[in-house]
Amino acid sequence: MSLLSGKVAFITGASSGLGAATAKYFAEQGARLFIVGRNEGALAQTRAACQQADAEVVAQVFDVGDREACVTAIATCVEHFGQLDVLANIAGKHRLHHSTEVTHADWQLDLDSNLSGPFFLSQAAIPHLLEQKGNIVNVASIAGLQGQPYSAGYCAAKHGLIGLTRSLALEYAKTDLRVNVICPGGMDTPQVSDLQMPENIDFELLMRSAGFRGMMTPDEVAPVIAFLASDSATAIHGAVYPVDKGKTAG
Repeated sequence: MSLLSGKVAFITGASSGLGAATAKYFAEQGARLFIVGRNEGALAQTRAACQQADAEVVAQVFDVGDREACVTAIATCVEHFGQLDVLANIAGKHRLHHSTEVTHADWQLDLDSNLSGPFFLSQAAIPHLLEQKGNIVNVASIAGLQGQPYSAGYCAAKHGLIGLTRSLALEYAKTDLRVNVICPGGMDTPQVSDLQMPENIDFELLMRSAGFRGMMTPDEVAPVIAFLASDSATAIHGAVYPVDKGKTAG
């Protein structure tokens, strides 16, 4: 039996990068999928790749920062599949700014995409996950474990996501619901390759978090999410998993 056979997983950020890689890996491991993302064309490509693994897949375009859209999407998923076993909060946005130049809109986008969206989706999903003894896997970042220059909003949101994970883990400690978070280091994704650099950036500061083993691929991180989402990880709850090639080891 495959790792996720019989599971229904709701995966955000599935248009590209880690979200797309996770959707494909979940499909290969026998899951049925409700995938969401912002880019309709790219999301359709992910859906097609998952279907090649004989997975049943529903794809929907929406913004995770919109609370009503989150509630509706979770309801649509449960209506279609009859259950929900896994919520994988992978969608996120990272942009670099000098802190003194961050606008209110910039700050709000960091919070909406990296923290508020996961909370809204968790809020809507938890009643269904409790029925299935299911779980939530949040994707934060090593920026949630340490500071990074030019990333005030992103770091604040990712630190917040770790705090959210721990809070939910304690709130539901007397149930079978599991809530965990992984903290990836740098990955070779479109978000990283398209990252816009502010003027007069200090690259010496920026490279302090680069590490010695280079960037990972999303395919290296997706299996960690699948493991935490599976019944092989029933003893893991409230955990914070660095997946970073040792960048935060010391």
